[in-house]
Amino acid sequence: MFRSLTEMSFEQIELRDRELTRYVADLLVEFIHIDNVYRLRDRQGKRLEYVVDMLLEAMAQEPGGEREARKHIGDYTLFVAGLYPESLMHRRRAISPEYYIEQGKQAYLLVAEMDRSKPTAPLFRKLSEKFEYCVTALNLEKAALQDPFYQYLLRQLV
Repeated sequence: MFRSLTEMSFEQIELRDRELTRYVADLLVEFIHIDNVYRLRDRQGKRLEYVVDMLLEAMAQEPGGEREARKHIGDYTLFVAGLYPESLMHRRRAISPEYYIEQGKQAYLLVAEMDRSKPTAPLFRKLSEKFEYCVTALNLEKAALQDPFYQYLLRQLV
């Protein structure tokens, strides 16, 4: 379901990239479970809900842990900016979607640099470069997910 919806939304914005489409669809499936959305934890095991806290935790990690933290920051910011941008205005302090977009782009670019000699580097570089397009595609997908048919399917998944 997510793959089909993601393909349709990417088609609507004329971004025909199978690798990006697959990555975004897989991210949606992964983030169905709330524990995956808030995977990053502080030293006491408390889940991190703010990007600034995630960034601080990423900087405190060993290199392998930092890569995973940066990847999660990219994934998290893409997910929130794409599907729940209104949630950024309902926090203690309103956060601009542009901040999330910039942090997501930077996180994916850092992952690409860390993966420099790995086959995943081009994907993360592309995610950084096309971040706004992916957000727009997710905005379109969110609208489609409001349809009662998809609401029914989503309830069956959870």
